Amino acid sequence: MKHPILALLALAVAAAGCSPAKPPAKTAAGVPVLSAVAVAKNMPVQIEPPPVGHVQPIQTVTIRPQIGGSISRVHFTEGQEVKAGDPLFTIDPRPAQAALELAQANWQRDTAQLKNAQIQYDREQKLYEQKLISQDEYDTSRATLDGLTGTVAADRAAITNAALNLEYTDIRSPIDGVTGSLQFHEGNVVKAPDDVLLTVNQIHPIYVAFAVPEKYLPEIWRQSQNHALTVAASYENLIGDPPQGTVTFIDNTVDAATGTIQLRATFPNGDRKLWPGQFVQLALKLDVLTNAVVVPAQAVQAGQAGPSVFVVKADQTVAQRPVTNGVTVLNETVITAGVAAGERVVTDGQLRLTPGAKVEDQSQPAAQP
Repeated sequence: MKHPILALLALAVAAAGCSPAKPPAKTAAGVPVLSAVAVAKNMPVQIEPPPVGHVQPIQTVTIRPQIGGSISRVHFTEGQEVKAGDPLFTIDPRPAQAALELAQANWQRDTAQLKNAQIQYDREQKLYEQKLISQDEYDTSRATLDGLTGTVAADRAAITNAALNLEYTDIRSPIDGVTGSLQFHEGNVVKAPDDVLLTVNQIHPIYVAFAVPEKYLPEIWRQSQNHALTVAASYENLIGDPPQGTVTFIDNTVDAATGTIQLRATFPNGDRKLWPGQFVQLALKLDVLTNAVVVPAQAVQAGQAGPSVFVVKADQTVAQRPVTNGVTVLNETVITAGVAAGERVVTDGQLRLTPGAKVEDQSQPAAQP
């Protein structure tokens, strides 16, 4: 019979041999972050936040009749693009034509009478010089001649006026532009100059008016002396590239109530992407920084010691670097010192990081086994 103590020891050894081995210790996982590479590129210096512009026609002409009458013909359709000189309306020309013919007839009659009065005056002048007629007869002949001379001059003015009224029956566009809504139709009688027949807007080129804070005025003025300031306009559902224009007007007064100054940009608008009355977002480019180091704006963290970024090193640990940042445009920040092009910076997850911490860069593709 075995000793009880030896039996217990045998059972303990058997149990120890059957127990599973302890798993190896796992390596601590890195802090999950997102990152981006600092790049060197030409960076436009723009006004932030982007100003809002109001699109305005470069010219607006209100068409009114200069002679009353019945509209006999409309030569366009609403919203049609017209050129300067294109016919718009014809007012019934018959009354004006009749008035012109009457004025011409009066002129012919009075001209004949003037010729006769001239002959009569020449005859009586000779008789007067020969003392064969009285002073009264001579003066009467002279007055008749002068009166008919004035009548003929008035007839000429009446002909000019009647011809002008006849010309006014043909209403043409004074500018290149786009027609608005039609206020009067064929057969309507219009009164001059009260009735508004139509409005024509010139839309190419076209203006965009906007205001910027007065703090930008010195830089705007300085840059405008060296080159034309370019402006890009964008809006919701814009198809294609944003229209490009240039600043053509800087107001001479700062608005004391708002602390802004009014500017106006001119856009060619040949593709008609801009429309009068529209509101657009503007990107006013003041200058271009050549070969600047740029990182996503969210990579730069503000702190008591100044702005800094976390740089991801080759061993997947991070170093916190103080940086000197410049302008921020469209969520990209220029770094003038602290980061070199090609280095990777953390853009999300900085709150969980400390210098030297190991990271797991989730913006990078996972390593293949």
